[in-house]
Amino acid sequence: MTTEVRSLREFKMPDVGEGLTEAEILSWYVKPGDTVTDGQVVCEVETAKAAVELPIPFNGVVEQLFFPEGATVDVGTVIISVAVAGEAGAAPAAAPAPAPAAEAPADEAEPERREVLVGYGPRTGVTQRRARRTTTTKTVAAPKPAPVAPAAPVAPAPAAPAPVAEVPVGERPLAKPPVRKLAKDLGVDLRAVTPTGPDGVITREDVHAHAAALAAPAVETVAAAVVETAAAVGAPVLVPGAGDVRVPIKGVRKATAQAMVASAFTAPHVTEFVQVDVTRTMKFVRRLKESGELGRDVRVSPLLLVAKALLTAIKRHPEINAQWDEAAQEIVIKGQVNLGIAAATPRGLIVPNIKDAGARTLSGLAVALGELVETARQGKTSPADMQGGTVTITNVGVFGVDTGTPILNPGEAAILAFGAVRELPWVHKGKVVPRQVTTLALSFDHRLVDGELGSRVLADVAALLEHPKRLITWG
Repeated sequence: MTTEVRSLREFKMPDVGEGLTEAEILSWYVKPGDTVTDGQVVCEVETAKAAVELPIPFNGVVEQLFFPEGATVDVGTVIISVAVAGEAGAAPAAAPAPAPAAEAPADEAEPERREVLVGYGPRTGVTQRRARRTTTTKTVAAPKPAPVAPAAPVAPAPAAPAPVAEVPVGERPLAKPPVRKLAKDLGVDLRAVTPTGPDGVITREDVHAHAAALAAPAVETVAAAVVETAAAVGAPVLVPGAGDVRVPIKGVRKATAQAMVASAFTAPHVTEFVQVDVTRTMKFVRRLKESGELGRDVRVSPLLLVAKALLTAIKRHPEINAQWDEAAQEIVIKGQVNLGIAAATPRGLIVPNIKDAGARTLSGLAVALGELVETARQGKTSPADMQGGTVTITNVGVFGVDTGTPILNPGEAAILAFGAVRELPWVHKGKVVPRQVTTLALSFDHRLVDGELGSRVLADVAALLEHPKRLITWG
């Protein structure tokens, strides 16, 4: 006689590192009864750093999910249990009964692999996400995962032809020409409008009232759909007529708020500004795009040259690439530049960084910058990509903003804001001519960086953007 010994293995919320102690479960990809294999992604969670998919580290059958989607779970808490099959063998008649699973913890029977949220973990093949659970009244065979969308398309309100019978066929509703035009503009069928004027004449108020009645169900449908979609990505949405929308402060938004408050009231900020004629830089960008000399698939933008200019300035003034060590009462000048790029995502502002950016060529920097931006847009930035930054660039110009006073990323000594590039009258070679001009703003921690150092760095960045050929001679 052979028996199969099965025991329960528990998978805990992994250690996220970087001082983070909790994560929110965004979605489950399995349910009780599903078979899972080592390395299979079972859920997606969001930490204060990023959204991360968690792989299970053993084979078995899902026994229980301990938390629903949307729950915030502390690190080290069991989130899923899996029934694991042991080795089959002959069962001796007098053999003692095996101890219950609860008396023999799985981690004592076999060393458990500890997962850390620094990427997406081991994966075999291509993992297809399970669609989020949504309430629907329609069953479709073999459903495919699809983005969150309203259950039904926005449709004009309930069929209004029913009241048409109130007006005899062939008889024209009574309404003045301006009222008829109003009804046409609003898409209202006058035959369906209940008149309140003298002798059955339809008034402007009647048309507006009927149009409002038609629009009300549509507004409710759109509002519900938009709010549902917004909730899926954590974005606030204002829908006319839908009332207030409340968005919980958690995950990336919560961490950003706490970090900015800590930075603003810990590091004494100083911000300096300079306007720069970047006409030559913009021409250089166009030339690089047209020639393809950095690579045909490489995205070239003004931000690339701003990044290169800042890295060159830091190479000339390495003291600005530093960190304040409060415990040791020391200034730590970092050995490499990890260049952070502030990126706005549906989950909030994140600042992934390019490791050792100062050692990269212009082509290598362009490739790394393109990959960083694309990964951030897809919401796939890993916690490792957001750790260890030393200096940051925030590109407010993409929003048409001229400049601002950026707040330091915690632990960093400087942040550069790159404003919109505008055509402005400018004195060039003794004449007032139209030139392409931008405004740069450099905020720095005055504990580490004095006014002279900050000014020299900002002046170097401005000079490099005004004369981009210096990127070669100074670099």
